[in-house]
Amino acid sequence: MPRPPQNSGRPGTSLAGKTEKRLVLNVARLAAIRILNGVMTEQKQLSEMTKTDEFKALAPEDRARTQRLATHTLRHVGRADRALRPHLAKLPAVEVLNILRLGVVEIVGLGAPAHAVVNDLVSICASSSQTRPYKGLINAVLRKAVADVSGKWDKSPVQMMPKWLRNPLREAYGNGTIMAMETAHMRGAPVDLTVTSDPQSWAETLGGTVLPNGSVRLDDMGQISALPGFGDGKWWVQDAAASWPAAWLALKPGEAVLDVCAAPGGKTMQMALAGAEVTSLDISASRMERVAENLARTKLKADLVIANVLEWQDERQFDAVLLDAPCSATGTIRRHPDLPFAKDGTGISELIGLQAEMLSAAARRVKPGGRLVFCTCSLIPDEGEVQAESFLEAHKDFVVDTSVPKGMEAEWRTEEGGYRLRPDYWADRGGMDGFYIIRMNRVA
Repeated sequence: MPRPPQNSGRPGTSLAGKTEKRLVLNVARLAAIRILNGVMTEQKQLSEMTKTDEFKALAPEDRARTQRLATHTLRHVGRADRALRPHLAKLPAVEVLNILRLGVVEIVGLGAPAHAVVNDLVSICASSSQTRPYKGLINAVLRKAVADVSGKWDKSPVQMMPKWLRNPLREAYGNGTIMAMETAHMRGAPVDLTVTSDPQSWAETLGGTVLPNGSVRLDDMGQISALPGFGDGKWWVQDAAASWPAAWLALKPGEAVLDVCAAPGGKTMQMALAGAEVTSLDISASRMERVAENLARTKLKADLVIANVLEWQDERQFDAVLLDAPCSATGTIRRHPDLPFAKDGTGISELIGLQAEMLSAAARRVKPGGRLVFCTCSLIPDEGEVQAESFLEAHKDFVVDTSVPKGMEAEWRTEEGGYRLRPDYWADRGGMDGFYIIRMNRVA
């Protein structure tokens, strides 16, 4: 019998031979469901699952669609569950529930044709011995839930953060702010670019707007590597919030700067573009390969060092040091909606301890009269404001810098002198990642 052709991507496609019948499933939906199962049942992160050979074997358009379906479903799990619950006598296994969730989100949230989606998901359900007994349930519940929720989707409450994160943040920020953050998480994240020159021209070329800090925010993402200027290294992808730490150092040509935890290299490239002599330090050899690739594409230079800053034997001191410390990454949920499901809050205390050690180690690398920027992409004050307060109490030779970086709003300044950035800021522009940033100058 001839080998069946590869999946065309059309939902519900089937192939019939003379002696057997083979169903070709929609590979993007099937892959998205497998990602949802990995996140929900094995606490795997989306970034981990998209590095598998199975995912890489998908056609580029199927990889893009898989990620879109998986991330959109993760952002709307709460809404999907509310739509499904009235039609379920009891909750089925997570693997079955994820098929239902994806169906509701794709049909109601993304506007896909209901008939095609339901038929394909029933076939996906039937393709596994674990879920096969539930194919009738998938068909009946999806049709009822979709009919019931149509026209009400946008009025349904947004996905809440998990209790391990929501409770401490509610104490720090209050209910109103938490709800605004959750709305920002649901909306997702646009693509921001740091450009090497003339932001307005690139905004016009690529279709976007220039943000107050000089980043270019795209109106439509598309395929990043196919956009003008990518191959020439004229810009790189970097959330607006993540561009402020390096900008706040206000580097001058020829100054020596150390970038600690440098991968994937956005801040290193910013500092090299300013004309500084950059030493880029990271503990991961594989992640440092990406820094090297990015520097080669942008034709910028830095000295790459693979080492742990706590054990690095080089005794040099620098005019400026930037530490983007390992953290819970809770400020990036709008672009990584898998984090609330893949993490449970364990290990944060250990991270806080590591941050304190790394901050002290970074401070020793600052020349008298030099400056130190500490930042984390976390929403948790213990990884930001509290960390900075403790450092300043223990290091009297450092004082808080009172300048306001370009585009930063003064009301974002916190009591100890840093800046608290939140995903609900710039809501009318599409938000920003959650970040904590502080600049401290060493007394000469």
